[in-house]
Amino acid sequence: MTDMKVRFLGTAAFEGIPALFCGCELCKKAKKLGGKEFRTRTSVMLDDDVKIDFPPDTLTHMFRDGFDLDKVKTILFTHSHSDHLYAEDMVTRLPGYAKSEDRPIRVYGNDITLAKIRQTFEANQGARGKFELHRVRAYERLELEPSVFAVPLLAAHDPNETCLLYYFEKDGKSLLYGHDTGTIPEETWEWLKDKKLDFVILECTMGNIDYRKTHMNVEAVLETKARMREYGMLAQGSRIVVTHFSHNAQLLHSDLEAIFAPHSITVAYDGMVVEV
Repeated sequence: MTDMKVRFLGTAAFEGIPALFCGCELCKKAKKLGGKEFRTRTSVMLDDDVKIDFPPDTLTHMFRDGFDLDKVKTILFTHSHSDHLYAEDMVTRLPGYAKSEDRPIRVYGNDITLAKIRQTFEANQGARGKFELHRVRAYERLELEPSVFAVPLLAAHDPNETCLLYYFEKDGKSLLYGHDTGTIPEETWEWLKDKKLDFVILECTMGNIDYRKTHMNVEAVLETKARMREYGMLAQGSRIVVTHFSHNAQLLHSDLEAIFAPHSITVAYDGMVVEV
């Protein structure tokens, strides 16, 4: 089995850290400390050709990490919220904005996500062969490449749309992209419980705040790991990484590491690359 490279482009919730207009203590500390305390809106790249979500910080991610976004073959969307979908920047692949490869990027998402993308494209004469839009349905397998597939899974996030997690497998290596979500729905557990996971990405938006309806907190992350272990889902040598942090939780990167290190859970930071 070949290694799979996971690049954490951004690791913040909606507001980013430090947040615009915010004078809270965490944002003040983040401005002073810099480094891992600076968090942009969340996205990951898998092997430089699969991108999950397209936040408004994508240009910043490219500046920092130097990847070639036109090499991306597939974009998987979890949902349509503006920290995960900024379709206006997708427009810049269209003729007149860029000299891009003469092939479409496959885009997968729910109905609301695709409607927002179409609306943005239509204001710019349409996708013009640069994107193919595919509506997904929970638990239906998506064949991305030979020996590469993804399965969208139901999340518990926004009751007004079908928010998704993704199970991803490449050359026998498996990954769960587990956010945005509160407590994982039972039907998703039912689908997952017989899987062996090599790499798990969970959110910890709420930190130690007592809330888990639409986002996870520390307690929910630890309970999720315990349930995965109970089902025998964690493969030998598997890793769990937490991401999607809000400044409202008032936790520095070092605070998060102190919380999760005893549980062998890694805290992501912007630009972190992991080989699975």
